[in-house]
Amino acid sequence: MGKYKTIDICAGIGGIRRGFELTGSFVNILSADNDKYANLSYQHLYHEDSHLDITHDAFKKKVEGICFDVLLAGFPCQTFSAVGKREGFKDQTRGTIFFHLAEIIEKKRPKAFLLENVEGLISHKKGETFQIILETLISELGYKIIGVNQTIGEQLTIFDNQNSTSKYYFNKDDLVLNSKNFGLPQNRPRVYLFGVNMRDYEVKNIDIATFRLPKTNNKIIYKDLHEIIENEVDDKYYLSQGYWDSLKKHKENQKVRGNGFGFAIVNKTNKKHPISNAILATGGSGKERNLIYQYKEGIGNKLVANKKTPLNNEYIRNMTPVEWAKLQGFMGYAFVNKQGIDEFSFPKELSDAQRYKQMGNSVCIPVIEEIAKSAVEILNNMYERRGGKDEV
Repeated sequence: MGKYKTIDICAGIGGIRRGFELTGSFVNILSADNDKYANLSYQHLYHEDSHLDITHDAFKKKVEGICFDVLLAGFPCQTFSAVGKREGFKDQTRGTIFFHLAEIIEKKRPKAFLLENVEGLISHKKGETFQIILETLISELGYKIIGVNQTIGEQLTIFDNQNSTSKYYFNKDDLVLNSKNFGLPQNRPRVYLFGVNMRDYEVKNIDIATFRLPKTNNKIIYKDLHEIIENEVDDKYYLSQGYWDSLKKHKENQKVRGNGFGFAIVNKTNKKHPISNAILATGGSGKERNLIYQYKEGIGNKLVANKKTPLNNEYIRNMTPVEWAKLQGFMGYAFVNKQGIDEFSFPKELSDAQRYKQMGNSVCIPVIEEIAKSAVEILNNMYERRGGKDEV
């Protein structure tokens, strides 16, 4: 049996693709992302051009001309229409990336898909967005979403859909997987929707109704942040005294108001086995959620370029893009070749701001790899309904 073919949509820098490739059972044949900087990194890592816009007719014609087994997409969470004629996803989701993904699935009928999103997708717009997504994928397109049933679990019926009496049930833990359970020291819960084409195929030898995605990989890639933190970093990563003072002042104000606590020095909160908070796609803003204490001789009160005040004298710094790459499993894991050489690197011309953004916007590759292993198990037992006979 040959490798299953994937297409990588909203590809970013190819984290989902890479997780599937690591199983040895998948080959990617088409990629698309309209961010030119993500494309720069994609070309650097895979030597392929991914700079395509999935909303354009030219891309859709390209997809129509190929055959593939699994659609992969880390799609953005966008607000769907709450008004209109309620004529299914074509009415409610038009103008969103999800609409274009659903359109591809409808036309090409792949054996399976994996859609990844933030944990907040489930509660977005009080659950209405997720309700429409499930309605589209299950009722309209005929896919089984692993972990979602219509008989047991936690009921999701926050909004009534006038065109459907379907009620979807799920346990959140079956759809939300966390990076910290897959060998990486990062608290990063994400929603993973793995869909199986039950309209055109039958799954044998597996109870698809009770099949669940793995909740761990039983690996330790990095035990904690101590194994990720670089021994010494460039001075530019240390906070200026002015910025550090403003963060502390903001934190005190938030405590008084009861609105949270702002920054976090993550290697101080649990000194024995510290882990990071989720790194964010915002990159520039959000780094204060994962500050590091690291002593460096002579760093306090030092003047450096591009900072309005001297460096802080408490030895507080941002994590580096390299450390973020380790937190996501790109560096030190996903691109290590058979000789043990790590082939991952950033394009030299890519700014730090883009490096942070790309890592924060990507996926934890070991999580994807485990999902891909489950996908292989299902795909190997899928048989096409054709002329009364089942064929692989």
